Amino acid sequence: MDFPPTKLDYHVDMFNLQSQSRFISVFKAQDGRIALILDSTLFHPQGGGQPADTGLIVFSGSDFKFSVQDVRSKDGIVLHYGVFEGSNPESGMDIEKGKEVYVTVDESRRKLNSRLHSAGHLLDLCMQKVGLGHLEPGKGYHFPDGPFVEYKGSVPQGQMAVKQKELEAEANDLITKGGKVYAAILPYEEASVLCGGNLPDYISKGSTPRIIKLGDSPGCPCGGTHVSDLSDIIAMKVTQMRTKKGITKVFYSIAS
Repeated sequence: MDFPPTKLDYHVDMFNLQSQSRFISVFKAQDGRIALILDSTLFHPQGGGQPADTGLIVFSGSDFKFSVQDVRSKDGIVLHYGVFEGSNPESGMDIEKGKEVYVTVDESRRKLNSRLHSAGHLLDLCMQKVGLGHLEPGKGYHFPDGPFVEYKGSVPQGQMAVKQKELEAEANDLITKGGKVYAAILPYEEASVLCGGNLPDYISKGSTPRIIKLGDSPGCPCGGTHVSDLSDIIAMKVTQMRTKKGITKVFYSIAS
């Protein structure tokens, strides 16, 4: 697609749910869905283990509204999928480029996604505190339907139940104490220091990664949205731990 990369406003401010932007393009995707492209967006696309935001895009000076039902990113361009609303939704495909739009992200969905994502990162910290820091964090799935984090390495079957209880107790202790969540886009060297002196190999030197830091713990690269304080997670339950083929999965849930 011959469009400039979308500016990710949620990287700058995770808690702002309303903003203005400019309409760039609209087209019908191969799967038949309508996709909108803006020059900047508050909508978090599905990725990094986090579900997509939903919400509304309102076109200035008209009765056109676009209900955002899904958001994806491709080659740095954020695609907002959904349907036009208004007296004549079919003519939405003919809206002029450059028109000002007002963006509103669904608050309840964003808050839930952020709490689940932060809880997944909190698990990483707790793994270290209960003597499982030698397991390397891998894929995270921070969706409401059975969130989990994968770790490279095994936990002996005889220790599984004990470690599950220890993880849950440690997580809820940190949630009760609270701690500010810090997010910033930083120069490579500064980001490396904040992450304990090392960055993953997939972060190229000279880049400016976005770093998330929970409380006083070392940070880590992350492009998702998070809570402002660990206490916002409210409470957490480690529902299951299991090891298979050298991969340990830790499943969790959070208070409603």
